[in-house]
This record gives sequence, structure tokens and C-alpha cells, in this order.
Amino acid sequence: MKIPETPKNNKFIPRRLISSLISSSKTLSSSYLFPSSRSSVPSTPTVKFSQSMMEENIENAGSIIFKWDPNSSSKTKVTSLFHHNRKEANEFLKSVKDLRRAMHFLINENSTSKKLILAQNLMQIAMKRLENEFYQLSKNHEFEIAGESITEVEKLSAVAMTDLKSIAECMISSGYGKECVKIYKVIRKSVVDEELSHLGIKNFRSSQIHKMNREDLEHMIRTWMNAIKIAVRRLFSGERVLCDHVFSASETSRELCFSEITKGGAINLFRFPELIAMRTVRKHSLDKIFQLMELYEAISELWPDIELIFEFESTSAIKLQALSSLLILGDSIRTILSELESTIQKDSSRTLVFGGGVHPLTHSAMTYISSLADFNGVLSNIIVDSSPSSTSPLPDSYFESPPMENGPTPAVSVDLAWLILILVCKLDSKAKLYKDASLSYLFLANNLQFIVEKVCTTNLKHLLGTDWVLKHTEKVKQCASHYESIAWTKVISSLPGKDSAEITPEMAKECFRRFSAAFEGAYRKQTSWLVQDGNLRDELKVSIAKKLVPVYQEFFDTYFMMLSGENNMELLVRFSPDDLRNYLSDLFLGTSTSGCSTSTSSLQLGGCLPR
Repeated sequence: MKIPETPKNNKFIPRRLISSLISSSKTLSSSYLFPSSRSSVPSTPTVKFSQSMMEENIENAGSIIFKWDPNSSSKTKVTSLFHHNRKEANEFLKSVKDLRRAMHFLINENSTSKKLILAQNLMQIAMKRLENEFYQLSKNHEFEIAGESITEVEKLSAVAMTDLKSIAECMISSGYGKECVKIYKVIRKSVVDEELSHLGIKNFRSSQIHKMNREDLEHMIRTWMNAIKIAVRRLFSGERVLCDHVFSASETSRELCFSEITKGGAINLFRFPELIAMRTVRKHSLDKIFQLMELYEAISELWPDIELIFEFESTSAIKLQALSSLLILGDSIRTILSELESTIQKDSSRTLVFGGGVHPLTHSAMTYISSLADFNGVLSNIIVDSSPSSTSPLPDSYFESPPMENGPTPAVSVDLAWLILILVCKLDSKAKLYKDASLSYLFLANNLQFIVEKVCTTNLKHLLGTDWVLKHTEKVKQCASHYESIAWTKVISSLPGKDSAEITPEMAKECFRRFSAAFEGAYRKQTSWLVQDGNLRDELKVSIAKKLVPVYQEFFDTYFMMLSGENNMELLVRFSPDDLRNYLSDLFLGTSTSGCSTSTSSLQLGGCLPR
């Protein structure tokens, strides 16, 4: 018997459905009772029985599919099948599966069957219902943004994810994969975009950021910093998990959906640091380096997650954007570090700091450099090679890298030590502006002590090492020693030494006069000098007292009684040893004097010299 031709009515059966049914015939088992050959043979009782069973399956499928027809006027039109009755939802999916088998059978065995047209109509109704269910399941979930944001994907229950997967597999196997993917992409992209908007992420434009004022820009950076970790580790990661689950049976659909859902939002998110870096470099903002390092640190910390989440070839543009931001941030940070070095070197201020105290350049530079040390991890990635001596006019002896106990010195340690060296050299040139050599050394001692203290109390200590600290502490002591020698030699040398010949009363009176004049001159001058570091100030006072007071005490004890009968004794011996101790305690506080008078006794010596 000749096989009947396919009736014209079959033109209503979608080609994609027919193709899907035919292509799947290879996977159907013999349990479905399909004939093993396609030859023109008469129908057998077995074939008739199978056809009758398949037509019955169509009728059974119709009862539940018509019930959930989205175009019906019943309450099922506005009720979710999967939320209403899970058992019935599973029956619906099974009916679609049975319907598909029946259609496959009829297309192969009896393409003229009127039941095939009914089956086709039922399949279209079923697909419309599943499209609606897929839409609702993809969109309507609990959503919360508060502090540590909880994304929609995190709130999707395992049941809902399973439902989405079941619907997707049913639609794809029924030839409606394109509709399924389209719905999923549209809904999930809107969810991602809405989530990013809730996190404060806008569509960033270069012109907009370039014109933004300081306050608005800082607010935007803080917003981005708060959002980036949530976006990567929750939103994008969650979307990847959901895509992988729903389209586990189709790698192509999985990759296509995830790429189109996240691409726009992710690229915009990762482009923001690049725009900030470009703006900062154009405006030469040295103080913005810390914001750039925070942005760099944020992306760098998330880079393993970014590589894993966006591993598809179709999402390579997202990774490239994140990498581009890292590279541009790194270049901008290196540029600012070079500008910092240049700024220190070119500082031309000739204003003398009152009393030889800590120079404002020392304050600002060391605060800046010590803050850089807080970003050791970032700088270690950015500063991979450093050789400042190659371009510096300073001799090679200046370039001693801080030694490290465990291996070679990191480049970041070399660079920060180099910046401090540039600062010290600049301070050395500023010290020469003081006309008093002793004040020049006091100025250097003050500033070096500030530098050492800043290093010891910040992360610089770990980067520069103990040897660096000891070496520069010794330099502080050297400067302090030079100061003492120049400032107090005249006072000490006014007294006779131990090897001096026997002194007559007249010689003793002259020694007292010279000492009083020298001490008063030194005291008056140095009370206006300043040592801000308490430890250094006390060390200097103790050191000066040890050199001066014992020598004067011995001379005073020896010759004061010799001259006790002299007239105007208060003018001759103006200071007792106790007076010296009291006056020395007043040094380096930054006060000033205008003159003094003499006193007459060991309790009142010194007149109006301030104490």
C-alpha cells in the first residue's frame, strides 16, 4: 500500500516542530512501539493499537492544556500554574512530553490524521502557557537591597530554579528554544540592570565624570566601591549559577544568555575606574592617588572571580574591560608617583621654619608616603621594577636599598626609600638657608627625627626594615651632636679646663664674666628654637646638661668662695649650677626673650630670665 501524502492542513505545523520531532526520533526507545522501518507496508494491528494509544494521549493532554489556556476566560488565565498546584504543573509538563511523542508518531505513521492538527494547536497553547510561566518565574522573586545587598538570584528557591530548568528543557525539546531564550534574556537583563541601578551604578560617560565636582565625584566613587563586590560576587555570580542551571542541557544557550544578560552592565561597571583614572591624570591631582589605589585594589581582589564568572569567549570583552581599567589605573598611579618625586625636588620655598622646627614639606611628604605604605599590596603589583639612580643627578652612594632579612628588597620598598631620600636631600638644601650653623643642624635633627618616627609608627617600618631605621636614627644623633658642638662650645670653653694652671682671683672673675655672657647669649637665642619631638627634646637637654653643668659645678664650687668678699657679687656670678639646670629645662619650647637682669644669690640668680 502506498503511503498517503501529507495533507495541506499540515502546513500549520511549524517546520521547527517537525524538525525537532524528526531529529529526536533517533533517541526514542522501542518501548514507544514505533515501527523499526519506514517501508511502505500495510498497517498492522500493533501499529493501529499504537496510533489509538497516541491519539488517546492527545485527548488526555488536551484536558489539562485547555484548562491552562492563557487566552481562556477562566481564573487560570491570571493564576500561575507552578505556584497554584505543583502536582498539576508536573502533570502539565508530562502532558506536553506525551503530546510531543504522539505528534512524532503521527508525523511518521499517519500524517493525514486529524488528531495531528489538534495536537499542533494544543502544543501552541501549551507553549504560550509555558512562556508566561517562564516569564513570571524569571521575574517575580523576593528582592531586597539593604546594607549587604541580597540579590534576586540569591532569593530564588531551589524549587523555582528547578521549575525554570524544567520549562526551558520542555520548550527547547518542543522546538521553542528561541522563544525560551528570548524571554529569559529580556527578563534577566532587566533584573540585572535594575539591581545595578539599586546599587547606584549609572551609565557612566567620560564627559559627565570629567565635569563632575569634587563632592559628587567622591560620592560616586564611594558608591562604586560599595557596589563592586556585591555586583561581582552576588549578582553576576548568581546569574551565572542560574544560567548554568536553567540551560544545563544546552551550552550554547547557556553562554548566549549569560553573555547578553550581563555584558552591558558589567562593561559599564568595570569601565568606571578607567574614566576616573583618565580624569585624575588630566587634572594632575596628587591627592587622588589613594582613590585610584582603592579602585585598583577592588578590581584586583575580585580578578579571580571575574575570570571564573566570565570565562566564556563571548564574555571576553568584559574581562578585557576590567583588565584595561587595572592597567590604566596602574599607569596613572605610576605617573602620580613620578609627579610626587618631581614636586618634592622642585619645592623652591625659602621661608625659614620658626625655631628650626619640622618643615611643612616634611609633614606633608611623610604623611603622603606613609599613606602609600598602607597600599603595599597594590604598589607591589604596580611597581615591579625600580631603578631611580639611572635618571638621578645624585651619586651612586645615595642609592642604598633598605636591606631585607628574607631575600631581595621589594621594588616598592626601594621606591618609597627613594622618595624619602629625595625629601632628605631637599631638607639638606633648606637647612643651608639658616645663617646660624647650629640652627641648621637642629633643623635637620628635627626633620630627620620626624621622618624616623613616621616610619616607626606606620607600615613603612615593615617595608624599609630595622636597618633603615637604625641608620637614620644614627643620622639624627649626628645632627644633634653637631648642633650641640657648635651651639655650646663657646659656653663650655669659657671655663678653664682641668689641666689649666692655677687661677688667680682676677682670672676667676674674668671666667665668671665670660661664662655668664656666653651662657646668657646662648640661652636667649635658643629659647626661641623648637624641638617638637618630646624624646629628642629631653635627650638634647640631658646631653647639654651633662656636658655643661658638671664642669660649671666644679668651677663654681672652687672659686665662688674665693670671691665671696667681692663687691657686686651678683653682677660677677650671675648663675648658680641649679640656675643652669632650670634654664636648660626651658630650651626648645619655641619661646623668646628680650633681655635679663642679674640676681644676687644662689636661690635668686638669673634675674628675669624666663623659666
